[in-house]
Amino acid sequence: MISFSDSLFKKLWLTVTATILVTVLYSFFLSYLFYEKLYVDIVEESLIEEGNRLASDYTGGLLTDEMRQRVDWYNEKSESEVFLVSNPKELSACLPYSIDYETLIGKEDRELLLKGEPVMKSGFEERFGRKILAVAIPLLDNDRLEGIIYLYVPLAKISELTVDFSFLWLIGGVLFIIIAAFLGFKMLHRLTRPLAAMKEAAERVSGGDYSARVNIRSDDEIGQLAKAFNLMSESVQKEDEKKREFLADVSHELRTPISYIKGYSEALETGMIKENDEKNKYLKLINRESGRMVKLVEDLLDLSRLDADEYRLVKNPFPLAQLIEDFIIKYGPALKEKNISLTLELDPDIIINGDEGRLEQIFQNIIDNSIRYTESGGKISVILTKHSYGCKVEIEDTGIGIPEEDVNKLTERFYRVNKARSRADGGTGLGLAIVDKLVKLHDGKMEIASELGEGTTIRLYFPAVKL
Repeated sequence: MISFSDSLFKKLWLTVTATILVTVLYSFFLSYLFYEKLYVDIVEESLIEEGNRLASDYTGGLLTDEMRQRVDWYNEKSESEVFLVSNPKELSACLPYSIDYETLIGKEDRELLLKGEPVMKSGFEERFGRKILAVAIPLLDNDRLEGIIYLYVPLAKISELTVDFSFLWLIGGVLFIIIAAFLGFKMLHRLTRPLAAMKEAAERVSGGDYSARVNIRSDDEIGQLAKAFNLMSESVQKEDEKKREFLADVSHELRTPISYIKGYSEALETGMIKENDEKNKYLKLINRESGRMVKLVEDLLDLSRLDADEYRLVKNPFPLAQLIEDFIIKYGPALKEKNISLTLELDPDIIINGDEGRLEQIFQNIIDNSIRYTESGGKISVILTKHSYGCKVEIEDTGIGIPEEDVNKLTERFYRVNKARSRADGGTGLGLAIVDKLVKLHDGKMEIASELGEGTTIRLYFPAVKL
């Protein structure tokens, strides 16, 4: 339903209607003026033609009675008034209205007549109540002005001539304005309908309904705007869903360690646990769960800074093989405890420009997962080689592997193939999400390949410093 409030539709429709109205009126008055000029020109040409036709009978000498009679006869038959005089002063006796001779035939006019040129005269005559158009045709005999054929006609008022014309213009103009206004209404309604729909959809989005969409019915600028709005609305909806999922996941992740800590601490506080061994066991559980909470909060803070582009790397050139060798030493006890063998194949000549602390964080998250999901007696290998990208770090384990359908989702926040197992093992579900962002900050890329029951391989590519 179209509302005639102070809307864009109303403004456009009124503008179009006003433009049409002005155009019609302008065309009418312009046609009126052209018609009047055309009419006057035709009358003027007709008078000159009549005068020249009568003057053609003059052969020279004094004006004869025969010629006067011929002009009088023609005057009775013609619609115009025609007089033949030998002197311009005689016109005062012929014309049915008072004239000023000097005004009628002045000095300049007399010179034109002596040159054989007709003289046109026009002016408003009160007696006739209209404009008079007259022409004086000279009769020359050897450069001597022997007489003048004077013709005049009262011009009909243009309103008299254009009654039918004006009536038809009025009917046609009114019909044109009505039809044009109606078609303009329909056209502008169709044109502004997507804008009204976008306004309504925007209000729904601002109210929290991110499912609002606009039907796209054209490929013009408005259609492209509607498409952009739909993309924006879809993006906002996805972000809102991610935010809800994120908050739900955080709440879920924190609920378990908090409930453990609360339960264990209450058991210790109330004295339900008497044995020291049991007390130590409960304290260790509380310490483990609190450590998990700390790790989760740290990972969340890291992701928050990464998302807000607040993560600033301090890059320096250094040998990547040395960083990996120094870093991997701290995993000795964990590898020994699970009887996992480690193989290192590192090219010592590869230099990269990066943040050592953040690169160590990348490798730590990956190695932690490899050790966590590789069973006793398994193998882990770290291979650093040159590559067309710069260099490649390949970390391979013989762990439990990952189903193919889950591989592409591993960098999503809180995504776990087996949530129960990951929570029991202390994972936050954020490690690979952080790795993915940190690798991209180093202008690198990450590839994950895995086969269920066979193990997982993670390949990291970084630009290398050319030596």
